[in-house]
Amino acid sequence: MEVNDELVDKLANLARLEFGADEKASIKEDLRKMIGFIESLGQVDTTGIEPLLHMTGEVNVLRDDIVEGQITAAAALQNAPEHDRQFFLVPKVIRNS
Repeated sequence: MEVNDELVDKLANLARLEFGADEKASIKEDLRKMIGFIESLGQVDTTGIEPLLHMTGEVNVLRDDIVEGQITAAAALQNAPEHDRQFFLVPKVIRNS
């Protein structure tokens, strides 16, 4: 794959990024190295190797969901900067346009 200014510009547009000339040259070199590494993986002999979906044979190793350590509403609100004895009061963050 050829790494040129057009490819860098396309990727920058997709990522909504802007690069200066110096940055673009550095990014082109980094992309060349990354693509070269990926292409070198194609030369590895994987005969007899099973594809992996997970790194181990373990699947869904999760702990049990146990409810513990509940506190009262009063205890939860005791250090709140602002509350109305039932809920936390926070500044409005959504404005009407």
